[in-house]
Amino acid sequence: MITDINLNENERIDDLQIKGLRIIQNPDLFCFGIDAVLLSDFARAPEGSKVMDLCTGNGAIPILMAAKTEARSFTGLEIQEQSADLAKRSVELNELTDRINIVNADLKEAVSLFGGSTFDVVTVNPPYMTENHGIINSNSPKAIARHELLCSLDDVIASAAGLLRPQGLFFMVHRPHRLSDIFVTMRKYAIEPKRMRFVHPYVDKEPNMVLIEGSRGGRANLIVEAPLVVYKDKHVYTEEIREIYDNA
Repeated sequence: MITDINLNENERIDDLQIKGLRIIQNPDLFCFGIDAVLLSDFARAPEGSKVMDLCTGNGAIPILMAAKTEARSFTGLEIQEQSADLAKRSVELNELTDRINIVNADLKEAVSLFGGSTFDVVTVNPPYMTENHGIINSNSPKAIARHELLCSLDDVIASAAGLLRPQGLFFMVHRPHRLSDIFVTMRKYAIEPKRMRFVHPYVDKEPNMVLIEGSRGGRANLIVEAPLVVYKDKHVYTEEIREIYDNA
């Protein structure tokens, strides 16, 4: 494990609390949150599989999944150069360059870059908000990460469908209010919704996230899993969330 690394202004190294792994973050860009942790836990990557993480940001999802799956390789695709640089240096920091490759490119070019039907699994934690929803500065890294400024939901799912092999697995975390759009778009590109789990901040509150699994060319059969509740009290995680973080 590399112990000495030069950090740029405002960067920090955070402990991922699994197998000694760490990640470089910059609060001026976009730090990963619980949605990335939950997606990395929800997603499945069979032994020997080839995984693509779209909108990878600083690479949290492929790094976490590399620690707890037997997937052969991971590619993280990120359009923002600064975020892609963070991800590359985090991969180097953890000496995972033999399993994780970070590429700075537009996901709309993914099929031309990597070829069609070349991945077994695609994961994505995409921008949640539509283009014109409450944007103050549309050029800021945080706005690009949160809003559909450089890619739409259609772009994300079209790219995933193009990259996946037949029966390949698609995993996404998103917002429940976009579910109608998500399911319509998944079926538009022949990714059949197969599994879904709502994430609630508290047991008596409405869900604010949804985890979705799809299969390219799969048969219609959607399983809705038991809700996942994040907090049992203010700032106190439920046992299941604690277990997810312990196994993150």
